[in-house]
Amino acid sequence: MTPRRPFPARLLRSLMIILVSWLALSWLAVLVLRFVPPWTSAVMMERRVGALIHGETGFQLHQRWVPWSQVSPYVPLAMVAGEDQKFPFHRGFDFDSIQNAVDAADEGRRLRGASTISQQTAKNLFLWGGRSFVRKGLEAYFTVLIELTWPKQRILEVYMNIAELGNGIYGVGAASDAFFRQPPARLSAAQAARLAAVLPNPRLLHADNPSAYVQRRANWIQQQMAQLGGPDYLQSRRPPRVQRQR
Repeated sequence: MTPRRPFPARLLRSLMIILVSWLALSWLAVLVLRFVPPWTSAVMMERRVGALIHGETGFQLHQRWVPWSQVSPYVPLAMVAGEDQKFPFHRGFDFDSIQNAVDAADEGRRLRGASTISQQTAKNLFLWGGRSFVRKGLEAYFTVLIELTWPKQRILEVYMNIAELGNGIYGVGAASDAFFRQPPARLSAAQAARLAAVLPNPRLLHADNPSAYVQRRANWIQQQMAQLGGPDYLQSRRPPRVQRQR
């Protein structure tokens, strides 16, 4: 009769099996979503639950998947210009922006976000809101998986289909229907810039009825789109000198 292992050893073995299984399943999910459009996201599910908890009886969530080929090339360019100008060149993390954010915080200046589009895609697709170390660690993990498994175009395609662009409006398909009454393929550079301009706070900022702040930010994004060289920039091999909005 084989002697039974001590409890600590059995516990450690069980934990290792759970960890390896979770790692395998999480990578498999990322691999599948390289080819299959996600039917929802963690952020959308969290929003639905939050609406139920807070009694938002009239809340409706709108989202429809639109493939890359049916979206105006100005839309992904606007999101890159406004959110992450080094997106075509980094591997998921912009360490210069992270250092700048840390320096700004140390000097008591307004804290700027340093998340890349890859990080935001990982967070929106798989995780919950908040700023805990656990969530940030999982965000980094999924960001690495996404960058290793998906091409850059796929990351942008998923991001522009799940990003919140209005209160309950997720993705460029639903946003173009709600705000501009036209298909995503026909969005102009100015309209794409207005969509990207609300990303910092899409529940308070409005692409269809822009405030002075939104319009000023949209104008800046449109200028950046031109300076980056237009839609061809997303296939560029030379990183830009990033200009931050004041």
